[in-house]
Amino acid sequence: MAQIFRPRLVLLFKLIASLVLILGIALVLLWRDSIARIPSLDAPVAQWPPFSHKHHVSDVGLDCRFCHTSVETSSFAGIPPTSTCMTCHSQLFRNQAILSPLFTSFRQDRALRWIRINKLPDFVYFNHSIHIAKGVGCSTCHGHVDQMPLTWRTQSLEMNWCINCHRHPENFVRPRDHVFDMDWQPPADQIVRGEQLLIAYQIDTARLLDCSNCHR
Repeated sequence: MAQIFRPRLVLLFKLIASLVLILGIALVLLWRDSIARIPSLDAPVAQWPPFSHKHHVSDVGLDCRFCHTSVETSSFAGIPPTSTCMTCHSQLFRNQAILSPLFTSFRQDRALRWIRINKLPDFVYFNHSIHIAKGVGCSTCHGHVDQMPLTWRTQSLEMNWCINCHRHPENFVRPRDHVFDMDWQPPADQIVRGEQLLIAYQIDTARLLDCSNCHR
């Protein structure tokens, strides 16, 4: 039987198939590597310098917005610049070696490199400000950060977890003056109050499951 394809064309096909296979393996390895960098659930993540939310929030009494200044106005909650830290530490614990990276960062005008605790895929859009405006509390997604000497991830942030809230928002919304209250607990009549808050916040429940809310 005569050969259908010329030898050079067969070689070209093999090369293309090999390149596609190599590219596919590379993409899988990159995906697995990106997943591996996400901290495990309930596993405290060591930072340098170490930072204790428990100390700064529960002991000192700082409000979330003192450091996360854009949480009410932007999709990104904001990571405080070193100058914010120096508001206090220009006077407090100036001779502590453990804070030397902080002082070096300030002198060199170079940002500290923190390990990201909560990370969403690039194809997911999340807006902090709209959730804050609609009565979703910090602790709903981040847990009791005010009790964490080292911060850890408390929720999977997987699609099904988010959709559960979008399907039943009345279970989770709270009064706006309790959004930053880490001790807030839903009352016995949360469903009734939640439904009232949905009206007050003008939340269109019919559109909460639109794909375009998170995938743009």
